[in-house]
Amino acid sequence: MERGAPDEPFTRRFIYLLSVAHRRLQAWMTEQYGEVTSAQAGVLFSLDAPEGVLVGDVARSLGIGAPAATGLVDRMEAIGLVERRADPKDGRAARLFLTDKGREMRAYAAARTKEINARLVEDFSEHELDIVARWLMTVAERFSK
Repeated sequence: MERGAPDEPFTRRFIYLLSVAHRRLQAWMTEQYGEVTSAQAGVLFSLDAPEGVLVGDVARSLGIGAPAATGLVDRMEAIGLVERRADPKDGRAARLFLTDKGREMRAYAAARTKEINARLVEDFSEHELDIVARWLMTVAERFSK
């Protein structure tokens, strides 16, 4: 068995395993989504409020910085998935809304996501999945800002 640190079996190299799994899953998801990246699909999923959503709220929901979210939204606006409208309460802010194309892509991405989630849990018991979910939530909470 390949090993990491002297007392750490390969299978317990969690940082490495999470990193590789994340990169491979993101790339595979982008292939499945077709026209949008997995990051763009995340934005599409976060834009479900009838009054629109602020870019900062999108950034927080995706766990990315505001500049990264702004760039992501700029690219999505350029391909017609979202549109910015002035916030009626704060003229300096813009709210994001899905376009018709954005709603279509969100529905498509949601269907693919359901299929991907089903593939992720194949061959695992409910008990095992509960442990994995608890572990991932703990990691996310433990290392949040």
